[in-house]
Amino acid sequence: MRQFYETYPNPEIVSSLLTQLSWTHHSILISRCKTEAERLFYLQLATTERYSTRELDRQINSGIFERTSLADTKLSQTVHPKSLSGVFRDTYVLDFLNLPSNHSENELKTALVAYLKEFILELGRDFTFLGEEYRLQVGNSDFFIDLLFYHRELQSLVAFELKIDKFRPEYLGQIEFYLEALDRDIKKPHENPSIGVLLCRDKDDEVVEYAISRSLSPTVVAEYEIKLIPKALLRRKLNEFYELLATKEE
Repeated sequence: MRQFYETYPNPEIVSSLLTQLSWTHHSILISRCKTEAERLFYLQLATTERYSTRELDRQINSGIFERTSLADTKLSQTVHPKSLSGVFRDTYVLDFLNLPSNHSENELKTALVAYLKEFILELGRDFTFLGEEYRLQVGNSDFFIDLLFYHRELQSLVAFELKIDKFRPEYLGQIEFYLEALDRDIKKPHENPSIGVLLCRDKDDEVVEYAISRSLSPTVVAEYEIKLIPKALLRRKLNEFYELLATKEE
């Protein structure tokens, strides 16, 4: 097995990771991953997040490698700081919620809180949950953030706004208002600017690009799926995006 991993660019780092996972973990990585990049991604993720073999298998099934790669590629084309790469994804798979297709925003939020452990596994374990319907007071008015988290590595508050329909540009103004309130009234002096995540049922990437092109707030627009996405579809979507970027560079 060690010889199998010696093809990676940093064999010393990989060698140190080998002993932290079980033989079953490595068997899953060898049999399920198609490329060296994908295999190394899951090797590092499983070690960092301390995934059980069941959790690792689910993440591979959900195509987290493709979803993270797609999000990183898109973030690199925007004003978002590089530190967001690898933290947020283009699509979140929430199949564990068992929601009906015609669910409401309140049903989505209630289910996410009820299955908070599974949701944090999907987000990444550096996320710490601070509360739902988090109250902000601005002037004489009260406003409520759907879900508020704190990300330990980024040292930032992360506000999640849940939308059960397609992304609309006006949603961006709402989340930017919340981020300004968090930064002025909640954020501690040593913490970094707050980050917003608009979790929509669907999105048009071109509309999103136009909407965030002049935005200075670190905001991520992602979509969610209530059913597992076929990995073949994710791979095709990622390849199409790479081809589009290559065409633009020519």
